[in-house]
Amino acid sequence: MKKVTFHTLGCKVNQYETQAMSELFQEAGYYIVGDTELADVYIINTCTVTNIGDKKSRQFIRRVKRNNPDAIVAVVGCYAQTAPKEVLDVEGVNIVIGTNDRKKIVSLVEDCSIDEKINMVDDIMKVKEFEEMSIKEVKEKTRGVLKIQEGCNQYCSYCIIPYARGPIRSRQQTEIIKEVKNLVANGFKEVVLTGIHVASYGKDLNIKNGLMATLQEVNDIDGLERIRLSSLEPTLFTDDFLSELKQLDKICEHFHLSLQSGCDKILKKMNRKYTTEKYRNIANKIRSFYPDVALTTDIIVGFP
Repeated sequence: MKKVTFHTLGCKVNQYETQAMSELFQEAGYYIVGDTELADVYIINTCTVTNIGDKKSRQFIRRVKRNNPDAIVAVVGCYAQTAPKEVLDVEGVNIVIGTNDRKKIVSLVEDCSIDEKINMVDDIMKVKEFEEMSIKEVKEKTRGVLKIQEGCNQYCSYCIIPYARGPIRSRQQTEIIKEVKNLVANGFKEVVLTGIHVASYGKDLNIKNGLMATLQEVNDIDGLERIRLSSLEPTLFTDDFLSELKQLDKICEHFHLSLQSGCDKILKKMNRKYTTEKYRNIANKIRSFYPDVALTTDIIVGFP
């Protein structure tokens, strides 16, 4: 039985996509091993939010090829999407896929020889549909992470993600409900709904109140006890949204609101869509609905 290993850098979305790809390999008869073990196939799921992520990706690629010169190495993810030639030029890389067409990874690996170099990266800005990749289980986790959305249209001045992930694409609600029910059937009591820009869910599908409508459906699933949302834009939290959210008894009272800077001048340069005063008012508004809420955030230092 052939062995495959995965090395994942970055966010919950990357972690979810790695799990989905690993299940594709398992279905094809591969044995999954740890990323420090000898394998026939190495999949590196990259991050490019920082240059440190790029560096770590290159270091791991070089290390695995030294461990097994006959292995097939495939590099996927954001770094691969934004710099495919640079990645393919790294000695030992056979396949570069990017942030689309990950469902083809097994067949690409099986058709590839160790002296081949294949670039599958396409123009992500032209991709308009969500790539359906589901998972049946979440290994060594107590929460089931579920990807519901892809892409970002915000174009914050410091962020490369819109160019790595493309425009917003939402997963069909029926597929989301199906996967949550499957996770619950496998013993999970809590799910985390994640994506690149979760607040944009449904906008490309012309679904009115798309995120809220989906949350209401997920909240009604028997056996599920808790629902968490990954990082959110503060501007999502309007009075109407909070009023409806408060009616959902399974929502965890923890929200991660990206701030990025406490200076209005910097926020404007960052192309963020709020001021410090607006952010403060939103936080206070959330507390008026959820007095015991836990609020967390991100701060960028060193901008620009």
